[in-house]
Amino acid sequence: MIIDIHAHYLPSLLYQRFDAEAAKFPGVQLLRSGKETRLRFPGGEATRPISPKLSDLGERRDWMDRNGIDHQLVGGWLDSFGYELAANEGLAWSRFINTCMRDALAGERRFTPLATVPLQDGRMAAEVLGEAIEAGFGGVMIGTLPKGLGGVLDDPALDAFWQAASQLRAAVFLHPMFLCGEPRLADYDLVNAIGRVADTSIAVARLLFSGHLLRFPGMKLVLSHGGAALPLVLGRLARNFTIAQGKYADPRKGFEALYFDSVVFDADALRFLAGKAGAAKIMLGSDMPFPIGDMEPCKVVHAAGFGAAERESILCGNAQGVFRIRPDCWCRG
Repeated sequence: MIIDIHAHYLPSLLYQRFDAEAAKFPGVQLLRSGKETRLRFPGGEATRPISPKLSDLGERRDWMDRNGIDHQLVGGWLDSFGYELAANEGLAWSRFINTCMRDALAGERRFTPLATVPLQDGRMAAEVLGEAIEAGFGGVMIGTLPKGLGGVLDDPALDAFWQAASQLRAAVFLHPMFLCGEPRLADYDLVNAIGRVADTSIAVARLLFSGHLLRFPGMKLVLSHGGAALPLVLGRLARNFTIAQGKYADPRKGFEALYFDSVVFDADALRFLAGKAGAAKIMLGSDMPFPIGDMEPCKVVHAAGFGAAERESILCGNAQGVFRIRPDCWCRG
């Protein structure tokens, strides 16, 4: 069995039900123009056009078949999370997305959904996380910027969320936001090439130095894109800890608690990650359906030269231990 832990999905049910539910979240606009659909949240521009591939399960199944992938964990689309909304609207919006996700995938045994939570409010995020786990979600996907274009994940106001994730032993898949607030990224498609790497690295470095991985040991924090730059710069983070003389938590201890996807596109990089974190902490990912994703994700795992047991754990076993895979999961075998 092969499981892809990093993919994005936006159910077409969301468009179909939006008008009937819109009064619950008046700050959300669904903009339809010809063949394009976008979202807009308070204080911001319209999102990128929503890719039809985000909703096309038929094309997704065909892609999975071509790559030998049995099962996929599907989180939402980060542009749609709506962290800019007022807390009560964010609560209603997250619940709406999760309900659409759950209903759309109810009979789809090849997919386990990851929930969205209103990260702009820690207590509400904790409440929705509990609801989602009880409803059968495999975990939660969150963004790096809990205020939309700002905020930090180590904000004490979010402690209720981290505490709930720890108590529930929930998988928390952390993904960078699309806009990272750095004007130098405007050219060369650097937002995708390096901006997201920097965004994740900063967000997680704060969690390491703040000691969140040690304070909330029950949660399983999974980093997208192979942990960004963190595996490579762990020594530098450790040096920063040393010269700070006890002001911060030891980032090496927190790093030991992290999990990673395999979306690094390079066998040498994947072997390096395994050397730093261990193969038991790595899981197959694709980032589909986006162009920056790995559309043949198993190749890098096979090219990295792992032994049979390590390869099996990366392709399947680790994911089964970290995420709550739906009990009626379909398998080719």
